[in-house]
Amino acid sequence: MQIKSSIELLINNIRQLISVDEKKLEYIIAAQIAGGHVILADSHGVGKTSLARALAKSIRWQPEDLAAANESGSGKVKMEGFSRIQCTVDLLPQDILGFNRFVGHSGEMIFNKGPVFAHFVLCDEINLLTPKTQGSFLQVMEEQSVTIEGRHYHLTDPFFIIATMNLKGVHLFPLPTPQLDRFMIRLSLGYPSVSDETDIINRHGKIDAWDSFQSVIDSTDLIKWKKMVDDVQMHPDVTAYLVNCVRFTRLHPDIETPASPRAGVRVSRLARSLALCRGMDYVTIDLIKEIFIPAMAHRIITRDPSISPETPLVSILNSVPVEPKREN
Repeated sequence: MQIKSSIELLINNIRQLISVDEKKLEYIIAAQIAGGHVILADSHGVGKTSLARALAKSIRWQPEDLAAANESGSGKVKMEGFSRIQCTVDLLPQDILGFNRFVGHSGEMIFNKGPVFAHFVLCDEINLLTPKTQGSFLQVMEEQSVTIEGRHYHLTDPFFIIATMNLKGVHLFPLPTPQLDRFMIRLSLGYPSVSDETDIINRHGKIDAWDSFQSVIDSTDLIKWKKMVDDVQMHPDVTAYLVNCVRFTRLHPDIETPASPRAGVRVSRLARSLALCRGMDYVTIDLIKEIFIPAMAHRIITRDPSISPETPLVSILNSVPVEPKREN
């Protein structure tokens, strides 16, 4: 299938420069195609920025992609292919979204766009932001739009946020569960193997490491694939299995805050997108099992903080029957 070969081309293009687990990279691409966003919980220096940059640079952006029209149609704001937001505790919402500036000699109000006006946005160390600034992402992530002083800007497809999160440190503001719930999947790149770390040093120890890197996918393909996700079928038995897994999070004794109905919607769409990436036109129960934990762990809170969210989720997968109950 053409989509499968294109995804393999994209993965291989990124991995020729960035040492990253192939399956995790596939999950990130599937989340992007599904219209979701990704959060990476990792230590410093494991390649998160380079990965996001390589993904964005693998796309051939068309001139018409690089503009976002505002609601009144009175102008266009140029979008970038990729931007990075380095989060700090003193960053304000306007530093991310943008602001209107009054020009004294002309009496005009000029809009200064924020770094969120990009197709691929890396939000580095998001839990260094104060809750007010974290909240500025909510409308952008959910509605793909920005409102500044009554003027509405729609961000054109594709629009994809990769946020990184510190696991330890000072001055951290943990993201509330409703905001975490807006990320389609949470992953950890982890530290590389000995051979991969050797490759990293050999590749990135040179100043020309990026010179030969090329774009391999048209932006129009990403938009087309996103529309095709809805055509991937989920048998009622597969949907019933997913619903049972989600509902079991509300019954498990170790879970304080269970998954919302939105969680099932996001997992189902991610499963459809991943099936599309693999050249399939339907979702299997095995596919639901494969992505359930990375797509669900950040959406629940355990009663005992010493118990990781993954532990009760594994228990749920082991206890929910695959075969649906049939009425006599």
